[in-house]
Amino acid sequence: MGAPEYSRIAPDVKLGKDVKIYAFVNLYGCEVDDESRIGTFVEIQKGAKIGKRVKVSSHSFICEGVTIEDEVFIGHGVMFINDKYPRATTADGSPQSEADWVCVPTVIKKRASIGSNVTILCGVTIGEGALVGAGSVVTRDVPAGAVVAGNPARPIAVKES
Repeated sequence: MGAPEYSRIAPDVKLGKDVKIYAFVNLYGCEVDDESRIGTFVEIQKGAKIGKRVKVSSHSFICEGVTIEDEVFIGHGVMFINDKYPRATTADGSPQSEADWVCVPTVIKKRASIGSNVTILCGVTIGEGALVGAGSVVTRDVPAGAVVAGNPARPIAVKES
């Protein structure tokens, strides 16, 4: 599918087959694999990788360093963070450049589900088939099949297969 009106799909974006992209999307330097769906008002930054048959709901932000494996659900307004110590400027007050910070990777494993308005701090892995409840703040790894919720997100159950 071509870029819908009012979307910006940079020429360096790698799109798989049958990717569906809605309006008001900003994609640059990322990869989106086959049959994935990208909702309205989503930004996906350079270096982010989206697997096959992933659904990214509206108003979500997927930053550099994030890998989302196949068949993952990303709810509305999900925010990823890739910097443990964010700053606008260096110690001398000049604007930071890419050389002044470290991108910390995050991985969302196959068939995980992330509820709406979840914030995921950098450096975590959310395990295969895990479920993160809406509004949670994920500060550490989530085991495969776990159900977590809260701030910080804590295990509340183990999902039935």
